[in-house]
Amino acid sequence: MQIDADAVQWREGADGGDLLVVMHGIGSHEGDLIGLAPHLPAAMTVASLRAPIPYGGGFAWFEFSPVDSDDHTLIDEAAHAVLAWLDGLERPFARVHLLGFSQGGAMAVQLARLAPDRFASIVHIASFVHAGELPGDAALAAREPRIPLLTTIGDLDQVIHPDKIARSHPWLDAHFAVERRTYHRAHSIVAEELADVVAFLERV
Repeated sequence: MQIDADAVQWREGADGGDLLVVMHGIGSHEGDLIGLAPHLPAAMTVASLRAPIPYGGGFAWFEFSPVDSDDHTLIDEAAHAVLAWLDGLERPFARVHLLGFSQGGAMAVQLARLAPDRFASIVHIASFVHAGELPGDAALAAREPRIPLLTTIGDLDQVIHPDKIARSHPWLDAHFAVERRTYHRAHSIVAEELADVVAFLERV
């Protein structure tokens, strides 16, 4: 499993020091969240990735399960593919941030679990934490300072199962420096939410 480097969509940052890696939801593609780029902090370089598994008319990071599954084989393979892609970049970045929507949000957290010292911040939109335990979880929780993480959910979201949300909240609190926001929306991103994401990224 690998990331298609030719499919990555880029938005160059003003200073080039920080990279924001953007990961879409299941069934979507790299051209989706890159649409947020004009609104994101201009200093950041933005890279929108395509998930490696064909799914419907788009792509997925791992298998779909409406309820919790602690089989993390595919999500770990996808996360290692992202890490390998980062390792292969020709230009160095001082700091790497992650932004993921739905499955992409689960991927962002999984990346931090596999490489606790690698990432500067996480934006976790309309998402959850993949179940199961990983060797890096203890190191992630022990990191000082903890990684700042903004997690958002909609009170009308019927895609992310309530049990996943209920389990994910305390797990995130135990492993990250969490900011949490709830919006009156379904499984989407609203203007108020985007403004909060931008403010968070500008702070970190």
